[in-house]
Amino acid sequence: MQRLLADNNFIVYLSEIIVNTFLIMKSIVKTSLFFFICFIIYSCNSARKAQTSLSSGNYDRAIDISVSKLRTNKNKKSRQEYVLLLEDAFAKAVKKDLDRIDFLTTDDNPNNLQEIYETYRYLKNRQEIIRPLLPLRVLDQNREAKFSFKNYNQELVNSKKKLSQFLYNRSLTLLSSQNKYDARKAHQHLTYINGINRGYKDIISLIREAHHKGTDYVFIELKNNTDHIIPRRLEDDLLDIDTYGLDNFWTAYHTKKLTDIDYSYSVQFLFTDIAISPERIIEKQFIKEKTIEDGYTYKVDEDGNRIKDANGNDIKIKKYKDVSCEFYQFIQQKSSLIKGDVIVTDNYSKQPINSFPIVSEFIFEHSYARYKGDERALTNDLLELTDAVRTPFPTTPQMIYDTGEDLKQKLKSVLRRLNFNR
Repeated sequence: MQRLLADNNFIVYLSEIIVNTFLIMKSIVKTSLFFFICFIIYSCNSARKAQTSLSSGNYDRAIDISVSKLRTNKNKKSRQEYVLLLEDAFAKAVKKDLDRIDFLTTDDNPNNLQEIYETYRYLKNRQEIIRPLLPLRVLDQNREAKFSFKNYNQELVNSKKKLSQFLYNRSLTLLSSQNKYDARKAHQHLTYINGINRGYKDIISLIREAHHKGTDYVFIELKNNTDHIIPRRLEDDLLDIDTYGLDNFWTAYHTKKLTDIDYSYSVQFLFTDIAISPERIIEKQFIKEKTIEDGYTYKVDEDGNRIKDANGNDIKIKKYKDVSCEFYQFIQQKSSLIKGDVIVTDNYSKQPINSFPIVSEFIFEHSYARYKGDERALTNDLLELTDAVRTPFPTTPQMIYDTGEDLKQKLKSVLRRLNFNR
């Protein structure tokens, strides 16, 4: 009988293993099928995108999709449609570019030189993208895909020379103007020349000149119209422009005037009022009361005998006690208030173009306390105050300096909102 039961248990156990294995395999098959379907959909979608791009004349998009697919397993049967797409898109893209160059050359407009040069670059770069994939086989036709590659080096060199000279001459004309936007346009041309023809003539010095002529220089200064002395540290902090994060390629901020700079704008931070409050100590007095545990007694019966719990231990009864404490809190206070205006002036018209009021306040506050009575009536935060002691009040210069941190943030906010570019 025992052996029969053991055999039955083994059969049940084996059946459970088989069922679980079947369920796991079923899940794996479903998952694999799901990913396979997703892969098929993705592949079809890619081919459809490439075909749509080809049909709409976006040949380079069709080339990019096809090349991406052919970089792996280019000889697989499933990749054949991309080989044919690539062959067709490349031929049409080359014809389109060469026709465009022919038209631009016939037009004989120097403004077309950049497009001609860039188109030759596209022609060459497109070949370099496809070259690593070659040869590509068209299996059904038993042939290699045709790509008519050409050496465009001479055309690139010739078009680059003409373009560089044209943009160089245009930049010289623009730099002779007193208009900052002309200088910025010259800087754009010169930078482009240096990118395709590094070290061309005196290009580096001309780029520096264009940047200098195209830059709006802004002079920032502080002026004090109050009866108080502004601490030197505060002046230095407020004029530390590097900490303001005002980076702008066409705007430069100076806090010290340079004689060889023509400043487009001036920003004056004018202190109009500084108020320092008297030192004062506010006293608060109150009584704190609390009921606290104060030991315990034993529970007894009518005869005075201690009563025990189920474990044989004496039963204890907590005792409570009311305690109180007189609390004296002292609050030291002193405040400072600074008012000012940020005035922006256009140095060409000599007229203020913007004015922003700024108000900053700093409050010094320090608390300490004493008590009389039972300290157990006090909460932890009140007890912490009893560990503190009276501290010296900050001086007036220190109060003004401490107000400066908020002042600096507000000045920074104003400067960031300003747009100096003409």
